[in-house]
Amino acid sequence: MSSASTIVSRAFADSATMLRRQLRHMLRYPTLVLTAAGVPVVFLLLFVYVLGGVLGGGLGAGLATGLGAPSGGRDAYVDYVVPGVVLMTVATAAQGTAISVAIDMTEGIVARFRTMAIARVSVLTGHVLGSLVQTLLSIGAVVAVALLVGFEPTAGPADWLGAFGLLVMVVLALTWLSVALAMVARSVATASNMLTPLMILPMMGSGFVPTDSMPSGLKWFADYQPFTPFIETLRGLLMGTPIGASAILAVGWCASITLGGYLWARRLYNREPAK
Repeated sequence: MSSASTIVSRAFADSATMLRRQLRHMLRYPTLVLTAAGVPVVFLLLFVYVLGGVLGGGLGAGLATGLGAPSGGRDAYVDYVVPGVVLMTVATAAQGTAISVAIDMTEGIVARFRTMAIARVSVLTGHVLGSLVQTLLSIGAVVAVALLVGFEPTAGPADWLGAFGLLVMVVLALTWLSVALAMVARSVATASNMLTPLMILPMMGSGFVPTDSMPSGLKWFADYQPFTPFIETLRGLLMGTPIGASAILAVGWCASITLGGYLWARRLYNREPAK
């Protein structure tokens, strides 16, 4: 076997070992999944049962026409808001990833890993893949609650597959970004706070109300920030609403954030002194 093949095989084996480490942490601390799903579920219930009647009624005809519903109101608003809540789940889980990476960086385990004969890329890859599994479980829990409160997607098998692929891309993008930001932070608290804006961005996009209803300055920001094409693409796949250029923008944002986050995280990991 060539040396290059040996290096690749070792990297895969070491990454699998680090993934098992993350999965064991997840099994040992199931509250990580519950927390990542709990916050979005609270927002879902709040917007559906407290504000859904007013928002759905106020947006009325627009929601009814866009979603194929016979009327506005709470029932139509459930279908509208769920994609935004699902993307909020991804952002919430990314915050958990940042905390996990920051703990490893500050408690000395990374310094130990540096002295071991393991592929350096495997440490970060284990965090990312573990976060992917955790986030998908959280999304599943949020979607289950959404179905219980009246969410009625019209997606076929191909649409569900497309939605799953989109969510995987978004999770990988935000996870690599969270890993890099966690390595910049000097404490666990700082790492947690740095990811807080990601939880707000879905609300400042088209997640909870159409961007056309916003003031001009906020509308401009909402239209051009990455979460709006994420949400519009997911909503189109699940509910059959027009997607337009949102899919291309979503893939472009995912590719850019993933590449930038990965290169940034790798550079920090290779240069950061042991803490």
